[in-house]
Amino acid sequence: MLRHLGNHRNFRHNIRLAAILCLTAGFVNIAGLLAFAVLTTNVTGHVAYFAESLAQGDLRLARIIVLWMFLFLLGAFSSSFIVSRIGRNQVFAYTIPILIEFVILLLNGIYGYRYDGSLLLKEVFAGSLLFAMGLQNAMVSMISGAVVRTTHLTGIFTDLGIDLAAATLPAHLRKPGLKQRLILKLIIILFFLAGAVAGGYSYSLLQQHTFLIPAGLLLVAMFYDISRVHLIKLFRHLQYRFWGSTARQV
Repeated sequence: MLRHLGNHRNFRHNIRLAAILCLTAGFVNIAGLLAFAVLTTNVTGHVAYFAESLAQGDLRLARIIVLWMFLFLLGAFSSSFIVSRIGRNQVFAYTIPILIEFVILLLNGIYGYRYDGSLLLKEVFAGSLLFAMGLQNAMVSMISGAVVRTTHLTGIFTDLGIDLAAATLPAHLRKPGLKQRLILKLIIILFFLAGAVAGGYSYSLLQQHTFLIPAGLLLVAMFYDISRVHLIKLFRHLQYRFWGSTARQV
């Protein structure tokens, strides 16, 4: 899911990546909104808030919003910088940004209850989540070759509309892979929505501890490839021992 890149990557890898990380982003999106009253998975809405704060002369709030947008950008930069330094072809290189995101969500889940409505703590908690989502968005884009986006849906709905229009064309005029593109975009939308709905219900029970759920999902994503490789090796080892010994007996 994470370690397959370039020509080694296929449609199933992108489906798995989209499913688990869109689910994660959906949780963070609603939990960040309910906990800190801030959109934490994208920067589009912050542009409107920034313009509003300037129009009302609230320069302090405008400064905070600029900081949040910068932190999302910094997260994307950091993810790309880390992977570039390690090397895209290094196995499990992409687990480092996921590990950083996991730590941020874990800290929000453990210490988020300390938020008392102050702007300072809102800067810290919401800013850290925007940084984490910038990390995830850049990482997923690099892994999938810009095919998968997990932290926002605006572009996905636009592309889905384009592909749906393309699906109405005669078969000989359609570009190859249209069906797979449609399925992938629907998976992204449905799992982001599922994460948001589940996160909303979870927040009513767990409050800020809801962030521990997407943190757990990141652990699954991080260790999926590692555990899968080990299981395959174990299966092949047992298969070799069993069939090898059988063959020798025959």
